[in-house]
Amino acid sequence: MTIRTLGVMVVGMTMAIQAHGAVTKAAFGNTPDGTAIEIYTLKSDAVEARVMTYGARLVSVKTADKAGKVGDVVLGYDSLAGYLADGKTYFGAVVGRYGNRIAHGQFTLDGKTYEVPKNNGENSLHGGTVGFDKLVWKAREVAEGVEMTLVSKDGDQGYPGTLTAHVRYTLHHNALRIDYSMTTDKDTVVNLTNHSYFNLGGVGSGTILDEEMMIAADKYTPTNSGLIPTGVLAPVEGTPMDFRKPVVIGKRINDNFEQLKLAGGYDQNWVLRGSNGEIKTAARVHDPVTGRVLAVTTTEPGVQFYTGNFLDGTFHGPNGVVYGKNTGLCLETQHFPDSPNHPSFPTTELKAGQTRHSMTTFTFSVEK
Repeated sequence: MTIRTLGVMVVGMTMAIQAHGAVTKAAFGNTPDGTAIEIYTLKSDAVEARVMTYGARLVSVKTADKAGKVGDVVLGYDSLAGYLADGKTYFGAVVGRYGNRIAHGQFTLDGKTYEVPKNNGENSLHGGTVGFDKLVWKAREVAEGVEMTLVSKDGDQGYPGTLTAHVRYTLHHNALRIDYSMTTDKDTVVNLTNHSYFNLGGVGSGTILDEEMMIAADKYTPTNSGLIPTGVLAPVEGTPMDFRKPVVIGKRINDNFEQLKLAGGYDQNWVLRGSNGEIKTAARVHDPVTGRVLAVTTTEPGVQFYTGNFLDGTFHGPNGVVYGKNTGLCLETQHFPDSPNHPSFPTTELKAGQTRHSMTTFTFSVEK
């Protein structure tokens, strides 16, 4: 079985999605400085996905439920204006140069200490004040998808080295695959991930608390009050962090457990089974009402499971849908948070002249 066909096959799915394998491009507005933004629509026989050049964002994913009704399962906005006005959620974006947190906005590399912006209390989050989510990527069509490219110059947000990042979205049948490729001309650290929020009930259907989650991990990385890992790899057994078998997300989210209290819900990194670089199962989500299933595979060593704890109703989606607490969940495949400051974690260092590749696939299906 190939990577693209991993996961549960779609059974009896009937959809109003045509032009199998088609990729189309359209204008999607302009940034305040006048830069034109493009949006690409990828269509297969089972899924329609839209990706735009602002932040290399996944704007929407439309797929059918068990009754054949097509709905959007990714939180986002109808227009570019919504994304420009939202400086908090990172909806659908590729975040970097370092996704997740770096403690105290500081790390040491090759004997030199680097300072990066503190935009999350005392810490740096998702690359800093002007991360990759706020930049315009260059796009080109590829077979079954689109490739986004960004060149981040030496010193961008304090990071060393001119980094060239390629992020390729391809859609084949029911699998949306994201391939990351990164090179640098000077030693640096890099941790790219996609920050989409999923709701398998469909946007506007309520919270994700009744969805069932499985995470293929025996350990996770506990954090301090700033959501920075302590460095310990703690067992999930006997805790609300145990998703080795499917569990309803809301069942234990309010348990008297320190990690849940610190984050206001789930917002931790799980240590996936298997070696870094090999394709492995990360997670599986099932919505019992619609029957939709999302299976996630990746070559990354970890996944950040986040339950939208900081969504507070400030932002509204299509047709006035309110994005309140727990209305979406993230499964950010990644290296661990604050890895540059934890030598025991899988390294996020990228050496000059080297190329790093990683892959994540989101496979959509239904259970009847």
